[in-house]
Amino acid sequence: MKKNLQTSSGKSINRISLKIMMVIIIMAGALTSQFANAQVKVVPPDSIEYQGTLYQKAKAKSAYPKVVGYVSFILPLETLTLATGKFDPNFSNHTTTIGFPVGVNVLYSDKFGFSYEFTPNIKASGGSSKMNDILFDPGTMFRFEHGFTFISRLAFDTNGRYGFTPVFNQVYARTKDVNYFVALSLPTRFGNSEAASLGLNMQIGFTFN
Repeated sequence: MKKNLQTSSGKSINRISLKIMMVIIIMAGALTSQFANAQVKVVPPDSIEYQGTLYQKAKAKSAYPKVVGYVSFILPLETLTLATGKFDPNFSNHTTTIGFPVGVNVLYSDKFGFSYEFTPNIKASGGSSKMNDILFDPGTMFRFEHGFTFISRLAFDTNGRYGFTPVFNQVYARTKDVNYFVALSLPTRFGNSEAASLGLNMQIGFTFN
């Protein structure tokens, strides 16, 4: 009889222990769920914090503004004196001029940018050559599909001339590191007690990606 009582008592203790453990597990699960829900912060869509988060994500994904540098060389092909209608080819009278434009393009979007360009020009004539002038011609960039860009430049030359230069630029080859381009420009110049002129230039170079 005593043995049966001990067995019944042991079973009762085991059942009580199991019930206590189950209650503890259920309470722990409930507390964990509440704690997890407390960690999730619900931010209303119209709140400043929510809008700020969206702005930061959009800013992180945006590739603009983007700054790229470039180097090139430029050959004046023809110059027209507007007052007389006289054409002056670059390679006439044993005289040649070549420029080396270098610059920085600040791209604000796929459609628009701004370019800062400096061009030192070298003139060779009569068996000798010299540094002739430096041209600074900043301008706005209007970018189109298929690598075409129109650039409207102002022109300020150390030889005393000034004016503007429309540029028609086309990227013709792309690589991982550089893009190769060719451009035709129409430099229009005034000042320094000389007649107004209109030129035709060809420029070839590459931009760094």
